[in-house]
Amino acid sequence: MKKQKQPAPNADTNSKPVLRLDWCTHEAAKYACEKWHYSGKIHSGKMIRVGVWENTVFIGAVVFASGACSSLGMAYDLSQYQCCELIRVALSKHKTPVSRVLSIAIKFVKQRTPNLKLIVSFADQSQGHHGGIYQANGWVFTGETSRSTEYWFEGKWRHAKSFSNEWGGLSRIDTRSLKSRKALPKYRYLYPLDSAMRAQIEPLRKPYPKRVRSVDSDTSANHAEEGGANPTRTLLIPKG
Repeated sequence: MKKQKQPAPNADTNSKPVLRLDWCTHEAAKYACEKWHYSGKIHSGKMIRVGVWENTVFIGAVVFASGACSSLGMAYDLSQYQCCELIRVALSKHKTPVSRVLSIAIKFVKQRTPNLKLIVSFADQSQGHHGGIYQANGWVFTGETSRSTEYWFEGKWRHAKSFSNEWGGLSRIDTRSLKSRKALPKYRYLYPLDSAMRAQIEPLRKPYPKRVRSVDSDTSANHAEEGGANPTRTLLIPKG
């Protein structure tokens, strides 16, 4: 009887991947956001960028906005340097649960910014998001944001803020000629970074929302392509 060939070590595609997180460059984070996040773009302000690798292959980035918005922490009696926003979780195909990736990324943020007390993030209902990764990590859900105005411009719905970021402000665009609508509110989640902050925001906790269907979604997250393609390899030197 012919002897069966033994499978090569680590050939089991169901084996647990080796996960690594480290600081990544702006270029690497930008690549991940443009390729694997539904927005297709990255924030323009000051950021904290954490790269993600599985089995040495770059699969994306977790990005936080630091000190970008003076009003973000005001409701919690925090300065803009004590509160940051989680703005992107941009991942390609992966095996590691997103909740684990996010948990480790938060540890990186705490290490770099020890004075930080609170992380805020928003789940976009218009993309069918309900905040499942935040719920899995025990974030505090505090309700919905107010409904902002969106304008139909150059083939897609855009928030008023995008005009300021990309076209120098609404005054440069004649919005009277544009179709407009009220956007769905976003779900707001808070993650305290010390026990005092947790005690302060815990009374704000509301029951977690359930998954919703995407409504009028113009884009969706792209997880169809693997990370680690040749264009990323020169971008992955970890640095602040």
